[in-house]
Amino acid sequence: MRTSRPWGWQTPRTREGADGPAPGRTPEALVLLCSVAAAAAAVAQPLVLGRTLDLLLRDGDAGRWLPLSAGLLLGELLLDSLTSLFTGRCNAAWTASIRSRALRGLLRAVPDSARAHPPGDVGTRLTLNAADAGGAPAARAALGASLITPLGALVALAFVDMWVAACVLTGLPALALVLRTFARDTGASVAAYQRTQSLIASRLLEALEGAATIGAAGTGERERARILAPLAELTAQGRHMWALHGRALGRSNVLVPLLTLAATAVGGLRLAAGELSVGDLLAACRYAQLAAGIGGAATLLGALVRAREARRRTQELERMPPLAYGSRRLPPDGPGELELRGVRVVREGRQVLRADLLRVPGGSTVAVVGRSGAGKSVLAAVAGRLIDPDEGYVLLDGVPLDRLTREALRTEVAYAFERPVLGEGTVAEAIATGSRQPAPEQVRQAARAAGADSFVRRLPHGYDTPLPQAPLSGGEHQRLGLARAFAHAGRLLVMDDATSSLDTATEHEVNLALRRSVRFGTRLVVAHRPSVADRADLVLWLEEGEVSAVGTHRELWHTAGYRAVFGAGGTGADDVTPGEGPARRHEPEEVRP
Repeated sequence: MRTSRPWGWQTPRTREGADGPAPGRTPEALVLLCSVAAAAAAVAQPLVLGRTLDLLLRDGDAGRWLPLSAGLLLGELLLDSLTSLFTGRCNAAWTASIRSRALRGLLRAVPDSARAHPPGDVGTRLTLNAADAGGAPAARAALGASLITPLGALVALAFVDMWVAACVLTGLPALALVLRTFARDTGASVAAYQRTQSLIASRLLEALEGAATIGAAGTGERERARILAPLAELTAQGRHMWALHGRALGRSNVLVPLLTLAATAVGGLRLAAGELSVGDLLAACRYAQLAAGIGGAATLLGALVRAREARRRTQELERMPPLAYGSRRLPPDGPGELELRGVRVVREGRQVLRADLLRVPGGSTVAVVGRSGAGKSVLAAVAGRLIDPDEGYVLLDGVPLDRLTREALRTEVAYAFERPVLGEGTVAEAIATGSRQPAPEQVRQAARAAGADSFVRRLPHGYDTPLPQAPLSGGEHQRLGLARAFAHAGRLLVMDDATSSLDTATEHEVNLALRRSVRFGTRLVVAHRPSVADRADLVLWLEEGEVSAVGTHRELWHTAGYRAVFGAGGTGADDVTPGEGPARRHEPEEVRP
């Protein structure tokens, strides 16, 4: 539930829901309680000290007022310490909650919308921005308490002497104007600074990921210049922020002594006239300082402005549109028939995929081929509902994918990617992670099917080896990703260029194991090699986002455009790729564009 609180903040109440538990009001309330109590002790001190001084000067014995003064002083020190302790806990709790919700929003979002945020930008939002945003509740509580001190001091000053109070009151509007101007000018500057921070982080991460390419090309200096190019802008923005902060503090630091001096002068005149005692003058001067201390709220106000802008950035991740699910389940023992009806996907005004009346028979293996940008990965994403089409429907065993529950969809549709993310657990945990929990023997069977069992057994602790301690090549990393997909294979298994790092012999063994050792179902394979297309039951040929033809590899090989997809020439049927096994055929009408 969102609220209209200042700074775009969410009401901090403990709750469980889609966004997870929030820390609740308790941490902020503790900060506020200790801050207010410390402020009350600070306001009471001048009056008690003044009374103590008058009694000492008059009678030489302050009685209970002296211990009370010492108690207030020690109490303020203790309360300030507790405020710091609870502030740290409050900041930590809220920062963790904000990071968790932003990360959860990112992970549950439609992949296409998540790609709008580069990894470096996401990292900045989840670290620096989340920490700034997490400090808002404690800063808001401290700001409220910081306003209690000058207001309470002003009331107490009026009780001591109205003339001194009137003198201080005339200068407070100027201090309030300083704070208002600071808050107004700082917001835009902070937002620009955070955006530039994110840009530098994104470029740095891109360079780290491509370090080998940069080193081989000898473009290190150029990359360094590209990464640091926004640094001048960041420096200017930082200087501008500190200039605004310094200007606000400077003006308040000029006004505060002036007000204190004026209050002291008026109090001195009142003392000379016999209207004030020495203790009253001491209290009046101290209250004048506390009342003018409203200018010190600039630091807390600056923290709140930074938190507001940072919270907006983390909420962009938190509020990313999630993929909605239905309530239906698949019919039992379905073969995994996949059907696309009137499917159309548009990106930035350009059609990237169009498929209508396309039916993939259950249990078949279909290779998806095409040039770069033809829409192969888009089709793979639509087939397993990583994204929804802008028009049309995708059905699995007659049920639209968007009507399925999350459990039904992710249990029966598995993916294998070119660059799988394995996590940080053991090898066995990486393979077993998924919608269902396979038994240890099933994990090993999936690894054997993916050609991974032999190298896994050579690791220091076999399947119990932590991934960070397992030196994996690109092909071995990809085979573990295949093993995970095989362990969780359901009615539909989508392989998006998942064998690109395998040598031809290993790829052939994986394809054989896929037919013999992996759960029966439909296979949709994004292929770049003619060998993969030849071993498929059927080939789906895409050109510029549309289905150009459907047939077996050998049938389509007679077409020059199809051969050109694989960089092959020739003109006839005899030009079939040498060394390939026999093609497997279905009737052409089983898959129709």
